[in-house]
Amino acid sequence: MKIYTKTGDDGTTGLYGAARVSKDDPRIETCGNIDELNAVLGMVRVEKLPYEMDALLQRIQNHLFDIGAEIATPEPLKMGVSVAGPPQIAWLESSIDSLEGALPELKQFILPGGTRAAAEIHLARTVCRRAERRLISLMATSTAPVSAFPIIYLNRLSDLLFVLARSINQQAGVPDTPWEKS
Repeated sequence: MKIYTKTGDDGTTGLYGAARVSKDDPRIETCGNIDELNAVLGMVRVEKLPYEMDALLQRIQNHLFDIGAEIATPEPLKMGVSVAGPPQIAWLESSIDSLEGALPELKQFILPGGTRAAAEIHLARTVCRRAERRLISLMATSTAPVSAFPIIYLNRLSDLLFVLARSINQQAGVPDTPWEKS
């Protein structure tokens, strides 16, 4: 099978179970942001991480593929595409609670940085927030209903990424860098 199909040469792409749309369609833009987030997480996983953190990121990457498939499908339930829901969100919340419980209390804003892996996680967090904003825009403009669960998932994921970056720095013995007002 060839990787190129030439069907997108006219600036369109296909949605699952639907017609072709422009490559700058809000649904495609949202999928692209989620794909970018997944790629950044892949970059993080190249770093030397504890097994548990790497496994956590791999599970998130799989969830992001599920969410991308759902968003690329105007009628996901009709097409049998898995929908992000309460179990995935509960898992994120449990992961946040577990990681946060081992961290010192945060009393002020911190700057992104520390170890390379933590800085990359902070980058992933900002891409996650952008994907969330694009998804909200899609929901506001789409004629096909979009489930609220992916928004909740991305919102929790950005929180988890923040806590994970702090946890990575803590395990490496690198303190958080507090924000100093100018």
